[in-house]
Amino acid sequence: MNRTKTEDAPHPVSGLVAFAYTPADEEKQRGVRRMKLTATGLLLVVALIYVLATWARNAGVHGWPGYVAAAAEAGMVGALADWFAVTALFRRPLGLPIPHTAIIPTKKDQLGASLGAFVGENFLSSEVVRARLDALAIGGRLGGWLADPAHADRVTAELSTALRGALTVLRDADVQAVVGEAITRRADAAEIAPGIGQTLHRIVADGAHHRAVDLICVRAHDWLVLHADSVLDAVQGGAPGWTPRFVDRKVGERVYRELLRFVTEMRDMPGHPARGAIDRFLADFAADLQADTDTRARVERLKSDLLARPEVQDIIASAWASVRGMIISAAEDERSELRLRARASLISLGNRLATDTRLQAKVEGWVEDAAVYVVTTYRAEITSLISDTVAGWDADQTSRKIEANIGRDLQFIRINGTVVGALAGLLIYTVSHALGG
Repeated sequence: MNRTKTEDAPHPVSGLVAFAYTPADEEKQRGVRRMKLTATGLLLVVALIYVLATWARNAGVHGWPGYVAAAAEAGMVGALADWFAVTALFRRPLGLPIPHTAIIPTKKDQLGASLGAFVGENFLSSEVVRARLDALAIGGRLGGWLADPAHADRVTAELSTALRGALTVLRDADVQAVVGEAITRRADAAEIAPGIGQTLHRIVADGAHHRAVDLICVRAHDWLVLHADSVLDAVQGGAPGWTPRFVDRKVGERVYRELLRFVTEMRDMPGHPARGAIDRFLADFAADLQADTDTRARVERLKSDLLARPEVQDIIASAWASVRGMIISAAEDERSELRLRARASLISLGNRLATDTRLQAKVEGWVEDAAVYVVTTYRAEITSLISDTVAGWDADQTSRKIEANIGRDLQFIRINGTVVGALAGLLIYTVSHALGG
């Protein structure tokens, strides 16, 4: 069934769209019409019985016609009264401007406001919310549910899907800009020299730097052995032009031998004086990093210069892409460490919730406080949603839809009114006849 223009038009104030009169509603409306025919048919049957009983009584038949006529007459009255009452809910009976009829079309907005106020007072109060949530025992139920490995797998999968979706929606350029700015701002705000000095002091005190010195000595010795000609050429190239070449070569060879001997001794002698000098230099440098103002200022300037370089900014920005890729990959892999740890954590949390009454009480308290905060803070918005939604509905379409959904039951009221009226009339006539006769 096509929607009417009235159905799709938004309310001029609230901007809400009326609900549609659907094919399912039309099917229900056909059921309402069948029940109307049944109720009306019963009224006609009672009217026919009244006519026949009255005719028989006027024809001189005594006894039963009076009882039947009284019952039929009261049944007609009851049927007509209930027809009027049911019809008056949705429209004006016979099109007459009778007061207090067509209640739903004319009082729709007031009914919506009353419904919103009723919901706010009886369903959105803090006492009702706390009582209901307390009766649910959410902590224990949630714990038992999470403790089931199948449920933990389901939650892990849903969280992974949500995480992937969130990372997919985020624009890399925006996140990279935020990450780069945050790292740069944090690095600018924090002085790094004292921390570096403390770390270097612990390294020197523990002798952890000796391995680095050993490696440097070994690599320096090997390089000198492999590149003797480079050393000789460097020495000879720096000699004055007036010295003979054989003298330059002799000097170069002597320099090379002394340099090789020095590096070899440093490599093989842990107690070499040069190693001690390195230890003292590093110790003094560590102290200067922590206490010397000039040294700390130089380190801060070097830090600022490094952070300002485009290459460093590119590295910081690209860190997000790497992290994002690792997270998405881990979220997609069911056997990844991320998902396995998340699953194990959920099961552990579920087992604790299922057995730890203190944790249950804490979780239930959090849930209750959150729910109470929502209903007390946004009660007006929730109730106004109800009233504004009802106000946005078209009056005629609202009446048709409500009648389609509850009209069939209302027609039973007409049928019951006919039957109850007939029984009441029969009883009254019988009592009156008994007392009078």
